This record gives sequence, C-alpha cells and structure tokens, in this order.
Amino acid sequence: MRKVAVAGIGLIKVKEYWDRPIGSLFQEAAYKAMKDAGTNKIDSLYVANMSGALMQDQLNMGTVMADVIAKPGLPATRIEAGSASGGVAFHEAVKAVASGYSDCVMVGGVEKMSDVLPEVVTSSLVMSEEQEYTAYTGVTKAGLSAMLHRLYLDIYASPEEVGMMAVKSHDHAVGCRHAQYPFKMSIERAMASPMEADPIRMMECSGIGDGAAALILVPAEDSGVEVAGSAVATDYCSLAQRDDPLTFNAVKTAADRAYKMAGVKPSDINLAEVHDDYTINGVLSLEALGLVEQGKAAKLVAEQGTARDGKIPTNTMGGLKARGNPLGATGIYQVAEVALQLRGAAGDQQIEGAEVGLAQNMGGIASICAVNVLRRLA
Repeated sequence: MRKVAVAGIGLIKVKEYWDRPIGSLFQEAAYKAMKDAGTNKIDSLYVANMSGALMQDQLNMGTVMADVIAKPGLPATRIEAGSASGGVAFHEAVKAVASGYSDCVMVGGVEKMSDVLPEVVTSSLVMSEEQEYTAYTGVTKAGLSAMLHRLYLDIYASPEEVGMMAVKSHDHAVGCRHAQYPFKMSIERAMASPMEADPIRMMECSGIGDGAAALILVPAEDSGVEVAGSAVATDYCSLAQRDDPLTFNAVKTAADRAYKMAGVKPSDINLAEVHDDYTINGVLSLEALGLVEQGKAAKLVAEQGTARDGKIPTNTMGGLKARGNPLGATGIYQVAEVALQLRGAAGDQQIEGAEVGLAQNMGGIASICAVNVLRRLA
C-alpha cells in the first residue's frame, strides 16, 4: 500500500447561494484545488453529496460534476452516507491512491440547501434513520439528538456546559474566510435562544447553508500532509438497539482503526475537527474519539480545554455550527481544515506546532462514522 498525501485544497465560503446552481459551486472548489495542487491531470473523481436527489431532483451526481469541471470520460462516483458522505468519500479516495489504482484523485463534496424549504431539509436529515421503525414516528434528527442531550444533562453536565460547544465554535470562526457565521456568541445568547427540541436551543444547532470543498490526493513523498490513517465504521441505526446510547460506537471503532493505522494514540492528536451539528453530538464525539473520558467532555469545553490554546484544540475554524454544515461537503471541509493547519496555512486560526490532526464526520445519530488522521511530513 502506498502512502497518500493531500496535494491540493479548494474551499468556497459556506453561505446561501441563491443565484448559483449546484454545479457552479463544485466547479469553483474543484478548480481551486487543482490550482493549489499545480495540476489538472486527475484520473478519477469522487463526489460526496447527500441530498441532491431530494433538493435538486438530481441523481448521477458524479457524472454531472465531471461535466461541470470539463472532464468527460473521467471515472466518477457519487458517495452517499448521510451527513458522513464527505468523510466516507475521502476514505474511498484514499484507498484508490493507496492501492495504486489511481495516481491523482479529486474528492469533493457539494450541497445546495437554500433552494428548498426548511421542512425539506428536516425530512432529508431524518432519511438517514431507519424508516420502518424510527422515522415513520415523525421524530426528527433534532428530536433524536435531544433525547441524548437530556440523558447527558441528567447524568453528567449542565445545559451551559454543553452549550459552550457552540460558543467555542463561534470563537474559532472569527476571521475564517470560508465560515458561514464568523462572529462570537455568548453562552447567555445561546441559552436564551428559542427551543429547537427540548433541551436543545436554536443556537446549539448548525444552520442551513450551501457549500463545496475539494481535495487532490496523490502518492506521498517526503514533505507535505500525509493521510496517516483512515477508517469507516457503522453502528445500529436505532438508538433503542444500542447498549448505551451515550456511547457512539461507530465513532469509537473508526477512531481505533484510524489510530492503529496511523500508529498514534489519542494523546498524540494536536487538533480535532468533530461533528457538532448539535452541541451534544460534538460533546459525545470528543468522548468516543478517546480525547476525553466519558461524561467529561462538556466540562472540558466549558473550562476552555478545546480552545486554540487548550488541551485539544477543536473545530478550529468554526466546526459545523459556525463554519457551516453543507451536509455532503462537511466532511471534506473538515479534512481540508486539518490539512491547512498541518501546512501552517490556517491564518488567524493556526494551531502552532500542529503535527497530527483528525477529522470525524458522522451520519445519522452516529450510525456511520469516518475518522481520518492526517500527519505533517518533514
């Protein structure tokens, strides 16, 4: 197996693009990535997209995006794994280069959510849940997350401690050029915002936004950013089937596999991009990744442990909450942000001396998760 490196990065600002079709968003990110890599000679394409079939009435998204970047004839595959589509697509692209099957792969993610009504977005999100026994009840993803949030508050933490996950994400987004919401937010504002699904408040949820991100992967040389470990794992879709709903087993399994592949321990991680579509999911992800003991992540966040100068800098460019959560593209944004940190090109968000970082992207209520560990080469 060959080592794999991130050679090119292309990001667009997450926002509502009322005047642009989905293809133009992907095109912009893809061309930026190719320019950054210094090549347009890609030999395969992976496109992460969650909801194009529902929001744009568009299937065959791989072919469509090969067309918009003027690459007809290119083998192209659309990857869908709920909100984990980006992380899973990256994993598949890594395997293509590592195996020797491809030498220069583009993996990108794109989602355009502003074209549809909010209830369509809500319906799309719950489509990641099992339909016959869970989604048919009318429960939403916010509602399922709220069940976990309530249980966590009953056992481990206060609402303000969990809510600090959102506050820190906003702190980190300030100055980030591709962030959707690059402004500070106080815990008082978060706790005073309207209730979304008791006990989750509106300012503890990621918003609706459009975005696209692309990466170029090539065989690694002696410098740059290496993909040190990459893994995907699943869990029961239904929370009712799990031994402990507050333990994200898919996250834990994927992380353990990625750590083993990379030859690192959780204590070796210098920064993490975690899936905080709701504050509780970010808190539980930190614990499942082994970055903090179970039940202690909310207190770690509240005590500034995830700040840029904290024990484990987390969501260094705003995370899903403040950078934005364009579903299928989110996992690509996460990996790109880790790569920028390891390049030393993160600007105001830079974590000094960062050598190893991870991106954790999950679908459903942690029913599938991709964990990708990146390392800075000398």
